[in-house]
Amino acid sequence: MTAGLAELAAAYAPAGVLRASINLGNPLLARRDAAGADVQGVSVDLARALAARLGLELKLQVFDAAARSVEALRGGAADVGFFAVDPLRGAGIAFSAPYLLIEGAYLVRDGSALQRNDEVDRAGMRVVVGQGSAYDLFLGRALQQAQILRAPTPAGVLPLFLESGAEVAAGIRPQLIEEAARHGGLRVLPGRFMVIEQAMGVPAARGSAVAEDLAAFVEEAKRSGQVAAALARHGVRGALVAPPA
Repeated sequence: MTAGLAELAAAYAPAGVLRASINLGNPLLARRDAAGADVQGVSVDLARALAARLGLELKLQVFDAAARSVEALRGGAADVGFFAVDPLRGAGIAFSAPYLLIEGAYLVRDGSALQRNDEVDRAGMRVVVGQGSAYDLFLGRALQQAQILRAPTPAGVLPLFLESGAEVAAGIRPQLIEEAARHGGLRVLPGRFMVIEQAMGVPAARGSAVAEDLAAFVEEAKRSGQVAAALARHGVRGALVAPPA
């Protein structure tokens, strides 16, 4: 390892091990197929590639919700993370440009009168979201009349939607399509209410050199086809490689 790379690696990971914050709340990016199984996914592949590039051992810090993953990075328990970009997450974190784009969509019952996304924000509508998720943060600003019900994690959105009798569930389109097919009697509204920009982030306190290097790493991963290859390897559908920054 050259002196310059050694200094950069030390700035990324002062403890000598690159601790990556991995969020299982978005199964397009990371998942565990069975209890005790290894975590796999696009974000895990990118974390491994970054650690290898820096000549560092990788340690995965795995969380079941984005908000907990963010707090691990912000609180110093992780060195790099994978998050949807949102203004409320910006404090203390330096984000790269997005590496993936994912659509946020609404799920309703087959018998619902709702046909369009712009019909959701009305008095009497209850929208179930995963607490602290990108779509929770977005809808918390965007919805003026509908009531938001928050499940503790994205995995709890559908159970809360079904148990509460709420009118709408919000989430990432591919996952909602799978849920609708699995349970029956449900449908996903056409179009999208937001585009979720998935990026990498580091603690801002690590300095500009680390932030700039991470940004360059993400751009190279997109340009070289590494992100596209990871999507194909893990069978991810419904996510697009983000354009160059």
